[in-house]
Amino acid sequence: MITIKKQLSLPDTYPFERIGKREEILFFDIETTGFSADYSHLYLIGCIFYHQDCWHLLQWFAETAESEEELLHAFFSFIKKFQILIHFNGDRFDIPFLIKRCSHLGLSYDFSDIISIDIYRRIKPYKTLIGLDSLKQKAIEKFLGISRADLYSGGELISVYEEYLRSQNPRLYDLLLLHNEDDLKGMPSILPILYYPDFLEHPFSLVSQTMRQETAETGKTRHLLDLLCKSDYQIPISFSAEKLPFRCHGKGNLLQLSIELYKGTLKHFYPDYQNYYYLIYEDTAIHKSIGEYVDKNARIKAKAKTCYTKKEGVFIPQLSPIWEPVMKKDRRDKLSYASLSDVCFQDARCFPLYITQLLQYLAI
Repeated sequence: MITIKKQLSLPDTYPFERIGKREEILFFDIETTGFSADYSHLYLIGCIFYHQDCWHLLQWFAETAESEEELLHAFFSFIKKFQILIHFNGDRFDIPFLIKRCSHLGLSYDFSDIISIDIYRRIKPYKTLIGLDSLKQKAIEKFLGISRADLYSGGELISVYEEYLRSQNPRLYDLLLLHNEDDLKGMPSILPILYYPDFLEHPFSLVSQTMRQETAETGKTRHLLDLLCKSDYQIPISFSAEKLPFRCHGKGNLLQLSIELYKGTLKHFYPDYQNYYYLIYEDTAIHKSIGEYVDKNARIKAKAKTCYTKKEGVFIPQLSPIWEPVMKKDRRDKLSYASLSDVCFQDARCFPLYITQLLQYLAI
């Protein structure tokens, strides 16, 4: 086993106090000879950590195929010094791979005493919303404007390692270490991607609300409600998303929402239609306790699709019932509405719930 140590100069890109003390944090990444721990093995583990006011890189490299167990002993002994483990997609690959290789070699190491933070999993729910091309580490680096020298993927370097074992070529050795080092240095560099969960998962306060109209390409007039919301958190790069009837734009600590309203007549459906009559000439339902006094020729037993009352006005869409009464165009519609006159955005329960639902919908 070869051990490589060096100091690094890394910029402050994210407030570590949101994660933990710097001295308690360990970034790590592994390189393997394949994707299945049953048929391949580990050849490189790299770590970045903060000690004595400086960042350090530590790598353990298997210069022979028999060095894997030595790598595992070195790594698991070292991580006992730390409280928080940060990685990229390690919950799905790196950690299960290491545990399985330990089991294969009869080693009892595990990750039970350390907190695991997977950058990949933290940002995955927001890929579509913020406009990421993919969830690969290099794609996130590109999104954040970070460049790197390494041009290879871990999979492409498997054959490079196999060739190194045959030739011991120092150029190949340097190439293998560079890829792992760049992946490791990339992790602190992409921590600003965590600003997006910070921004999107914490409450917003309403700055302003404005109603306006715009003309669609079809010539139809659209009625819109613009909500300007403010967060205690700030994002580094703006994003926009649209999925009718909602649009959003995030910039800095502000979230701009545009919601297409419905102007016209909608229906409120009653679930217990057995207790209602449908009034044929008035196109509305009425409870039997009152409907008994209506001419029998003007009423029939209500069905699920005819058990409604109607209301005319301006309505705001809602993805699940928040404000009552719930209004719909058709009984089976998933999208419902509430009368704008019944909506209070100062409501401490309803407003955050509405924003959360809207953002989750745009993120799908």
